[in-house]
Amino acid sequence: MAELTIGSMAPDFDLPRDGGGRVKLTDFRGKALVLFFYPKDDTSGCTTESIAFTALADAFEKSGATIVGMSPDSAACHDRFIKKHKLGVTLAADEDKTTLEAYGVWKQKSMYGRTYMGVERTTFLISPNGEIAAIWQKVKVAGHAEAVLEAVRNLPS
Repeated sequence: MAELTIGSMAPDFDLPRDGGGRVKLTDFRGKALVLFFYPKDDTSGCTTESIAFTALADAFEKSGATIVGMSPDSAACHDRFIKKHKLGVTLAADEDKTTLEAYGVWKQKSMYGRTYMGVERTTFLISPNGEIAAIWQKVKVAGHAEAVLEAVRNLPS
């Protein structure tokens, strides 16, 4: 699979989401989409990142963008995560990891000398026509949501 780059068409997805129902890439045609991939619900970095995106959700909406988070957790796990932290973003459940793989974020990682497969924290900004407009890899959470919002505001209209 070719690595995704700026200008590539975003891979399609159709996944279960928090609160029941499904979320699809085609739901956002004509609108910018911030798609952030994170390793696991209710862990410190993922919670901080999700809260930061929630805090700026209105500003993203006013700038014409919707936010969707995605991890390999189940939709039921997402529901608990959202309730516990009062999150205001959509969370997609990619339990079989096909979308994570399509976006190139399911990677071999290592910690304390042990290697394992996991999600590399990555954010994609997808333009209203479905092209990837920006990519943030190996995201550091502090200030990230603000940087993404700035990029949304600078998208050509």
